[in-house]
Amino acid sequence: MTEATALYDLPGPRTRQRHRLYGVLSTAVLLALIGWVLYLLFDTDQFTYTKWMPFEYKGIQELLLRGLGNTLKAFAIAGALAVALGGLLAAGRLSDHRPVRWAATAVVEFFRAMPVLVMIFFVFVALKVQPLPALVTGLTLYNGSVLAEVFRSGVNSVERGQREAAFALGMRKSQVMAHVLVPQAVRAMLPAIISQLVVALKDTSLGYLITYEEFLHAGKLIASNLDYDLPFIPVVMVISPIYIGMCMLLSWFAGWVSRRERHSPKTDAVEVAAAEPGTLLPGGDPPTAPRP
Repeated sequence: MTEATALYDLPGPRTRQRHRLYGVLSTAVLLALIGWVLYLLFDTDQFTYTKWMPFEYKGIQELLLRGLGNTLKAFAIAGALAVALGGLLAAGRLSDHRPVRWAATAVVEFFRAMPVLVMIFFVFVALKVQPLPALVTGLTLYNGSVLAEVFRSGVNSVERGQREAAFALGMRKSQVMAHVLVPQAVRAMLPAIISQLVVALKDTSLGYLITYEEFLHAGKLIASNLDYDLPFIPVVMVISPIYIGMCMLLSWFAGWVSRRERHSPKTDAVEVAAAEPGTLLPGGDPPTAPRP
């Protein structure tokens, strides 16, 4: 006999057996797919020494490290500016002044709908800006407009009673935002913020289209080298895990920040001393009725 929980009914013996069967079949399909991919790689001689030989040279290693450094540099600048721009636009969209709210909405909707590559090319070609500023500008405008919607939604997701209680205490709107709404909204916004920063990190690869010497640009130079029989697949097998690792590191950092926020002293319960008998009036004991 199965027991019920608050969320779902526990599966019975037949359901558990069916789930195990599904798991075994899914694992077999994944293993078969991996085996097929490996067979194709070996069949096309992708693991030959000639294709992997470039990575032994110090110049190639320095080229990859320099490209990785440029990628992290562009991401750090664009990420910081996008968060700042997102906060500014979100404040504009939450403003009580209608012209400010309309202007912020127009900016957010325009840059959120504009393709990132178009903005990067416009800044690079039309405004004749250097590759790094052009890449950072495009990433900042797009990701900042998306983060503005994330911030606005996060603030609006806080229970309305929190806002009303803060105003009832006489707090100004800036104080309500800084001390009541934003601290509570950060926890809800954090996964979306990190997801958008991951998008910004991956979009730094668009820099190779405007000759910015980032990580993908370095890999492209190696993959197009005829001296090593066009080692395209080995370059992909080297670069892809590094991109995946950086994105996973961002996700881990978000989880660490979330756990630290939950255990922060500011969010811990405050112990209240037990009530003790004391004087009700300053300067003496409470008045008592005279005895008969």
